Amino acid sequence: MNIRRKSARAFISIPLALLPVILGAGAAHAASMNGRAGQMPAFYDDVMHTVNMKEMPTGASAALIAHNPSINMIFATNDLDEEQEFIPVIDAIQGDGFNPLWRQVLIVFNPGVTPQQFHSDDEVLAAQRDGLITLNVTDEVYRCSVVGPGPKNPKK
Repeated sequence: MNIRRKSARAFISIPLALLPVILGAGAAHAASMNGRAGQMPAFYDDVMHTVNMKEMPTGASAALIAHNPSINMIFATNDLDEEQEFIPVIDAIQGDGFNPLWRQVLIVFNPGVTPQQFHSDDEVLAAQRDGLITLNVTDEVYRCSVVGPGPKNPKK
């Protein structure tokens, strides 16, 4: 009887002891923006791509902005850490002035303007020039890699 009790206790104790490890690993993976968790679609010159984004720490962002004049721009309607209202637009890809660092620029539609999806940085800059939008350059820098073609059925 004593052996059965010890076996049952071990049978229950081992999975219970591993539960925090299993749950902790899953939570850490879900919170990390490394790998697939940081992937999102982005337009570049009317073509959708998949990009992998990871925000740089605040101190690193400030140093990069101060010392790296070739940081690319990524235009978004919401902070890149949030769900996007529209698909972001990037201003470069590999082979066309690409730098793996991107400064976030938020698009704000001016009063009376119907929000719309932009498909290129030229469209974004033309809308700014025409007074349709205001661009708010942030102090956030992201490491961004263009990792493949965009999704076949984007949400917007």
